Order: sequence, then C-alpha cells, then structure tokens
Amino acid sequence: MPRRSAPVEPGKEAKPGTRKKTKKKTAAVVPAVASELVILTGLSGSGKASALKAFEDLGFYAVDNMPLELIPAFADLVRQSAEINRAALVVDVREGQRLDRFPAILRQVRKVLSTTVVFLDASDPSLLRRFSETRRPHPLGRTETVVRSIHAERKMLDPIRNLADINVDTSSYNVHELRAYILQKFERGGTDKNLMVSSISFGYKNGVPLEADLVFDVRFLPNPHFVPEFRHLTGRHPKVAKYIREFPQTAEFLDRITQLLLFLLPHYIEEGKSYLTVAFGCTGGQHRSVMIAEEVRKRLAKEGYRVKAVHRDMPR
Repeated sequence: MPRRSAPVEPGKEAKPGTRKKTKKKTAAVVPAVASELVILTGLSGSGKASALKAFEDLGFYAVDNMPLELIPAFADLVRQSAEINRAALVVDVREGQRLDRFPAILRQVRKVLSTTVVFLDASDPSLLRRFSETRRPHPLGRTETVVRSIHAERKMLDPIRNLADINVDTSSYNVHELRAYILQKFERGGTDKNLMVSSISFGYKNGVPLEADLVFDVRFLPNPHFVPEFRHLTGRHPKVAKYIREFPQTAEFLDRITQLLLFLLPHYIEEGKSYLTVAFGCTGGQHRSVMIAEEVRKRLAKEGYRVKAVHRDMPR
C-alpha cells in the first residue's frame, strides 16, 4: 500500500524539496573535577598544623602523620573516590628513618594522581621562640636540646626539601597570614597574585635584615631626625610623612620603585615564589624608611597584591 503522509496544518505547508528539521536535546556536560593531593611537610614548629587546618577549610580531606607505606593506597583511593577529590596529608620527621623511602613513594604516587609537595620552613630563632612559647618538646626527643634537634631535623628533611614544589618560609608569618597564604594559593578560582610581599623598614645601624630579598637605601632623603618637632615621632605620623613626601626626590623614588616592583612581581609569581621581602633602610629605622615602607605597601595593595608593612626598629 502507498505510504500516506501526515496531514499538514493550513499555512504551514512544507516547501518542495525541504525536510522539517527537529532539534535534538543534548544533556548538559558537567566538567570533571581533577583530583589532587597535597603533601605537607617541613620542620617542626613551622606551622604544619595551622596549614593543614587551612586545607581542611578549603574542602580538602586532611590527614595528619599518615604512614608512608599507606600513601600510595590513599592516593589511589582519592583518584577513584566520587566524594573525595582533594586531599592533604602531613609527612614529617615523625616517620623517622623511613623518610628515606619518601622520594620513591612520591614518584609512585605521581603516576596516578596530581601531587604537590609543600615544604614549610622557618629560621632557627623563630623555631626556638615557638617551642619556648608552646613549651612542647621537639619530636626528635627530650634528651637533646631543641637547637640540636632542629639541626638534626634539617639534615633529615633536606632530601625532601629538594623535591618540594613550593617552599614557604614562615618566619615572619603569624597564624592568620599563613592561613591566608594557603587559602589564596590553593583556592580554586582564586587570584593569580598569590605572593606575600613584606615591606620592611630598618635602620642600618642595627644591620640589614637577613630575610630581605631586595634592599633599598633611602638615606639620600632629608632626615626628619634633625627637625626637633619630628625627632621623637616616626614615619607613620602624618606630619613626618608629609615632610618627607614634600621633597621631589621622594616622589620620584616612590614612582620608580613602584614601577620596578610591578615589573618584577609577575615574574616572581611565574617562577613559583611564594613570598618576597623588600627592605628599606635609613640610619635609625624611625622616619624615612618607615614612611617609604608604608607608602610602598599602599601602592602594591592598590594593585591587588597581598602586602604587609613591618617596622623592625621602630619603637612599639
């Protein structure tokens, strides 16, 4: 029998030689979220516990002091899990002599899961102060002094430090600043300006800060110390800051140093640098360096960078 066509409504006759197009419904494609593992390590007292809490706040499945032998199985579990796609775990000197196996285990884990090693460090004086404040013993034991334990720990962790993707010196960080660094560095969709800048003022008579990456001498600026009404004030006082700012060389220096830093910072970030310390020194660290450090902080913050001002020699 001849095939009958369906009736067509008046006014909607199909044109000769054309076929009616039908829209196909397509299911929405949900992009897969890549799984990742962060191995947090470093010296005792450097802030690993605080950093791990920050990772947990970001939604990471956080594990402290997992035995090295279990890490490959844990990484495979994260890779296959529908509920866990980001995990962070701490590996440190508590592993003892088994730390020698860390490089081989890391290579094994990276074959199945994207893995980032974060190494937290701090200067010996900072670690000593923290152990003194918390009154907790060093993990390497109570029989040795804290100083000797720190030196022994550095030697044990040195091979791991060389494998780290991110090295963070927490000497000048407080708990809140370390947390802010972790959140901005690992928060998905966060800013690309993940660099902590410290703008430090100091006095040359007390020496150059050891932690400084860049040092600028501002003793060429007129010294407010020789103005009696400014002698007992600091560069943070509005009158002192106004006095220093009135000189043309001050404005030119600030403009030039700002341009230099805005040129350098993106390159430091691209190289993976997590912090930068820029130091400004005058004779006593009270007036000129303080004013300059504060002004640089304001200018960089205006450009979206995370920056803090530290005045090493200014009276508190």
